[in-house]
Amino acid sequence: MISRSLVALAAVLAFGVSTAGAQERKLTQEQIDELAHKHDGYYGALSPQNLAVKRPKPPHDFTGTWFIDLRRSFADFRFGPPYPEFLEAGKTAMKDAEAARLAGKPYRDSIGQCYPAGMPMIMTRVWPINVIQLPTAVFMNFGFTNSMRFIYTDGRKHTDSDVAIFTYNGESIGKWEGNDLVVHSKYFESNQHWIDGGLPVSDEFEIIERMRLKEKGMILEIEYTMTDPKNWKGEWKNTKRWMRQDWSDIPEVECLPNLNQNLPSTEEGQAALKERERAAAEADKK
Repeated sequence: MISRSLVALAAVLAFGVSTAGAQERKLTQEQIDELAHKHDGYYGALSPQNLAVKRPKPPHDFTGTWFIDLRRSFADFRFGPPYPEFLEAGKTAMKDAEAARLAGKPYRDSIGQCYPAGMPMIMTRVWPINVIQLPTAVFMNFGFTNSMRFIYTDGRKHTDSDVAIFTYNGESIGKWEGNDLVVHSKYFESNQHWIDGGLPVSDEFEIIERMRLKEKGMILEIEYTMTDPKNWKGEWKNTKRWMRQDWSDIPEVECLPNLNQNLPSTEEGQAALKERERAAAEADKK
């Protein structure tokens, strides 16, 4: 499958990246449309035409800054236990993760190498989340690495699977059902994409979320139903809550591999720590 982003990249390469002779070069309208990811037959979420469409008033406005509710337990950032019945890859991951924990070693710490956390883990990283709700979409900007998530609520359908771009946060389409915003997300990138302590997801991973506000708008609650027929049987369910943070904003954050190498929780950090300990022991002998 050739993604639209690869087609756009091919257009850039064909056009040339050198600035030499740039004044003589021009982009065709077709190239501009391709590079701008122009939709086929519908407006973008921020277009004046789309925003001006008359729609029913939603029951909730999620706009605000939120932080995962860990008052019961810090472990609540995880999505299990309980866990579904895993297939072979999941069973192996559970066993290997426990062995690594007992040995005091990191396991599948792709985030420490600056891979995206991806859904659903990006939602529960211990950083605040900015949410901006418009009539056409809900935009989420995460304090953790400033990752972005877009939930389209303008009535569009999921992209055809033949041309969909697989990403770590997936393609999310939302619609209101009574008091809940129901969000269906799919087309997830599976490379280095884990849940909890290293549980894998596949290209068939999908998530249904039911979002609502509670306690006079101070609590955001989301019910998760996750399926992945390549990695577990049936549905994996969990409910998470976030606390409104009216006195907070999110900072600019970049993930820098060379700095992550100093964190003991990463593989590189563990190796660097052991090397420093070795060097210190050698120095003490002299």
